[in-house]
Parts: sequence; structure tokens; C-alpha cells
Amino acid sequence: MTSSELAANRRDIRPGRIIIWTLLVIGGLIMITPLLFMFSTSLKTAGQVYDLRLIPASPTFANYVKVLGDGRFMQWFFNSTFIAVTVTLSNVFFDSLVGYTLAKFEFRGRYFIFLAILSTLMIPTEMLVIPWYLMSSQLGWIDSYWGIMFPGMMTAFGTFLMKQFFEGVPNDFLEAARVDGLNEFTIWWKIAMPMVVPAISALAIFTFLGNWTAFFWPLIVTTSKELYTLPVGISSFSAESSIQWELIMTGAAIGTIPTLVVFLLLQRYIVRGVMLAGLKG
Repeated sequence: MTSSELAANRRDIRPGRIIIWTLLVIGGLIMITPLLFMFSTSLKTAGQVYDLRLIPASPTFANYVKVLGDGRFMQWFFNSTFIAVTVTLSNVFFDSLVGYTLAKFEFRGRYFIFLAILSTLMIPTEMLVIPWYLMSSQLGWIDSYWGIMFPGMMTAFGTFLMKQFFEGVPNDFLEAARVDGLNEFTIWWKIAMPMVVPAISALAIFTFLGNWTAFFWPLIVTTSKELYTLPVGISSFSAESSIQWELIMTGAAIGTIPTLVVFLLLQRYIVRGVMLAGLKG
């Protein structure tokens, strides 16, 4: 191919790239505009709420002082943090352990066990709420941290993700460790786990964000406001402050900030984990 033909091909490609980038920018602006207005409204006074300017005329942090001064928000924030961190650690541990077992051990019924785990992904959460609630009621878990956490302590998605990654771990490393006298748990913890860090990172991030924003099940299983998670608490607060939009947006902003921080700090792990998961699948 001559230089003139290459130049012509480049000229043909550039308009397409420009169109794609333009569409991406427009789509990104459309998606973040509600978020920007939420933060903008949280910095406005009651009289400025219906002023649609993105930058408030007189920004104020009085709404944050008022909301954070309400002790309920700090309790709800603690509840969400404790639940999200605990469930995330549980998922990383149990999903990795089961995924490793299914990937690296040969035993009768392994394939059917894996299919049974995957089949649970096809069951809508709404269909599981009644069995969860009946179980919680019979075991005395209603209105407790354990009642909120137990449905997500281990997930089929996490097991599938970790199994796919563990299948890529060379068996030679594991056999060498067995020859050196390491037990299976130590091999899993010290040899296999460090080799699937991208998968662990992706699983941890998705689990944390999913539990941080969880609303439906915590709303059903909790009755006392002291055990509300942040999304449920903000919903309750918005019902109490039905016309105080500046306070409602402030509460929503407080609940959103941790998820933004997690994403901005760990986005490369998210992208890498998703890309590798797609290749493994």
C-alpha cells in the first residue's frame, strides 16, 4: 500500500473517530448532569433550590452541617459501611475458596454443583425475598445486622468469576507447593490468591458498591431507624422533609461521595477485572 493510499485511509478514519468521541462526550454529559445538579442543589439555600443555575449564586455548606449534625446520618453511614465491608470480605473469602475448589479439584458431581450455583443467577431477587424473610423471622434475624447481611455473604457471580480466573493458574505451581509440604489451604492462600488479584479487586469493588447502594432488602428486614442503611435512611429522611429539597440532595450527596471515591481510586482495577473476566469467560 502506497503512502497516498495510507493517507487517504487515515482521512476516512478521522471523521468516524470524531463522531464517536463526540457521541461519547454528549453521552457522558447527559449521564453526569443529574449528579452535578444534585451537588449543586446541596450547596443552595431553600430560596435558591428552583434556580437552575449549575453554580449557586451563594454557595453554602450549611446544609451539610445541618444534615451531619443529625446523629441519625452518622449512624446510617456507619451501618452501611459496616455491612458493605463485612459482606465484601465474606464474598472475597468464600467465593474465592469455592471457586478454587471447583477449578482445581476433581471430584464426582463438580460440574452439577457448578451448574446449580450458576442456576441461582436466573432467579430474580424479588422471588427470594419471601424465603429470606421467613428464614430471618424463624431464626430471629429480623431487625439485625446479620439479617441484612446473610443473603449476600456468598454469591454465584463471585464464585463463577473466581473459578474462571483460578482455572488460569498453572497447576505446576500448585504441585510444587504440595511437594514442599504445604497444605491445600495454604496453597490457596499463599500461591493461588496472589495470582488472581485483578479478579479479587473487581469482585471486592462490585460487592462493596452493590451493598452500599442496596435498598430493597434492608428496607424490608429492618424496623428500627437505628439499623437503617444510608439509602433507606435517606428515603425516610426525604419523606420527613418532603419540600426541603436542599437537605434531601445533601443527604443523597453524602451517600454518593464514598462510591465516587471508591470508583475514582480503583477504576483501573475495575476496568482490568472486567476485561480479564470477559476474556476468561
